[in-house]
Amino acid sequence: MEKSIVFFDIDGTLLNEEKKIPASTKRAVQLLQEKGIHTVIATGRVPNMFYWIQKELNIDSYVSMNGQYVVFKGKEIYSNPIDPNMLQSLSTMTANNGHALAFCSHLDYKVSQSNHPYIEEGFDSLMMPYPEVDEKYYTHSPIYQGHLYCNPQDAQVYFDQFPDFSFVKWDSNAYDILPNGASKAVGILKMLEILDIEKENSFAFGDGLNDLEMLEMVGTGVAMGNAVPEAKAAADVITTSSSQDGILNGLIQVGLLEKDLASA
Repeated sequence: MEKSIVFFDIDGTLLNEEKKIPASTKRAVQLLQEKGIHTVIATGRVPNMFYWIQKELNIDSYVSMNGQYVVFKGKEIYSNPIDPNMLQSLSTMTANNGHALAFCSHLDYKVSQSNHPYIEEGFDSLMMPYPEVDEKYYTHSPIYQGHLYCNPQDAQVYFDQFPDFSFVKWDSNAYDILPNGASKAVGILKMLEILDIEKENSFAFGDGLNDLEMLEMVGTGVAMGNAVPEAKAAADVITTSSSQDGILNGLIQVGLLEKDLASA
């Protein structure tokens, strides 16, 4: 039997709207692992934001920070840090404009300001506490991804001023900042290469704008029932929502799990 691999987004995919892992999802992931199918997290999050998910699901491989830092079975296999000079320019501009940044390394994440309403709003949406402040974090740690916190009306000036970055919206007033061309798909391709797995034997589940490239690139892309319209359009299959057994139902739908086995 040829090797298969499944990549799972976190928010809105592995996690329901309460930021919990449904029992059916835990069971489905366990069944895949028992069948020898690789299970991998593919997320925009920093690793220390999802250690607890790895532990609960017994997953030790991940594509993190939207493909910028990739680990297989606990070992780093790919990393693509951002030029700190570009982060310096961005930092100066956001400070002058009253906007804010987050800096994401493979170990931690820091923000540029305390008590910023858009940072608070973004981390509230993740049900996580306000991060520590270190406006110079990028000067002493490798940064793989940034967050820009500003309203959409003000965001265009950054898009125009920093054409070497791509900005991917993930909350009402929050954008991931990545080098152009970076995406979960890039990290996934690195892992497929290392594992010598054919693209047609790869599957991915996602729901957000940062999942589009991943859903289009893998052999079979599965959009959650709660996914944004763009993700549903990019996917091959649409399953039920993350809170309605979407992972389990999707794995059955694509033939990786048998219905009678999954419902046991």
